[in-house]
Amino acid sequence: MAGIYIHIPFCKQACHYCDFHFSTSLKKKDELVQCLVKEIELRKTELQGNTIETIYFGGGTPSLLSSDELKLLIDVVYKNFYVIENPEITLEANPDDLTSEKILELSESPVNRLSIGVQSFFEDDLKMMNRAHNAEESKNCLSVATQYFDNITIDLIYGIPKMSLEKWYQNLEMAFSFGVNHISSYALTVEPKTALDSFIQNGTYPPLDEALALEHFNHLVKRTEEEGFVHYEISNFGKPNYFSKHNTSYWHGKWYLGIGPSAHSFLGDQRGWNVSNNTKYIKAIQCAELPITIEQLSKKDMFNEYVMTGLRTIWGVSFNKVEKDFGEEFLKYLKESSEKYLNEDLLVIANKVKQSSKQEGITSSITPRNDNVLKTTQKGKFLADGIASELFMI
Repeated sequence: MAGIYIHIPFCKQACHYCDFHFSTSLKKKDELVQCLVKEIELRKTELQGNTIETIYFGGGTPSLLSSDELKLLIDVVYKNFYVIENPEITLEANPDDLTSEKILELSESPVNRLSIGVQSFFEDDLKMMNRAHNAEESKNCLSVATQYFDNITIDLIYGIPKMSLEKWYQNLEMAFSFGVNHISSYALTVEPKTALDSFIQNGTYPPLDEALALEHFNHLVKRTEEEGFVHYEISNFGKPNYFSKHNTSYWHGKWYLGIGPSAHSFLGDQRGWNVSNNTKYIKAIQCAELPITIEQLSKKDMFNEYVMTGLRTIWGVSFNKVEKDFGEEFLKYLKESSEKYLNEDLLVIANKVKQSSKQEGITSSITPRNDNVLKTTQKGKFLADGIASELFMI
């Protein structure tokens, strides 16, 4: 099984915290969509016959595409790849694009999952982030979207300076009130060369407060659990049967193709990424050339990536898998280097999470499987990336 990610590199305006590749000019949108079609055709043999189980439109702002453009791209995937009977097809969307008419159109399309970039239900937060939508548009689009789509995730940002716990609580309660079955929530981060970075550097915006972010995170974990969500990845909370199949495939090391400018691909022992420039991308594809850089992954690279992704999820890092895929030397190294964090109650050795035949990992119940896994404790979750980097084999 494999997935296809399609990057739509256009936005109405630049969010102050964002460092993803996009353009606020839509002049080349038609040209670029045709190039996405051509890239899919050019790369039809790369997955070596793997069946496609997920298609994910990310960005940028994919909801800027028309229904006809989305259908064109989905159809070309079907023409060039084997696709399972009911694939998960996700569209990232901004609330201001999701009018009642647009939602109805999407409900009649092959798209069956919406990822809505709410970020906050408060107007002052949205203005600080320079989001294109307002709070009322978020509420209106969710009121309509939940009537037509069962599989909806919304994005929320925490750790915003001066955001009180009460305000964060209200954000979560508002999200719960719409009955969504998945929430992706990220701490506000400062990426180099973004507007937010500049504002903090010149003193016009306060620096981030890690203690505040941790307080928000702990409340997020507590409340989502109370509402029946499974915290299956550091930033992702889903009700049973509503985990993101596409993102879960990343964490399980499945193959995927990244289509479009800046999109990344993973093919077992190779990783590739397309040029992050719309003009260069279009010129190359029109010449039937792939503007991609390929990296051959070493055993250490693959081990380090497995540790990073594993510690972020409920599935953890399997000792059996490490020994089988990487050898006894790597397993010994992992056990020795993790000892410090086990003693500090940041990591724990547990039994493997039970898998479901319907969807991998939809349950958080624990069952003995003759395989111990290394996982973060509740105390260690917020520090997962830092702990993982300390376990890397260099």
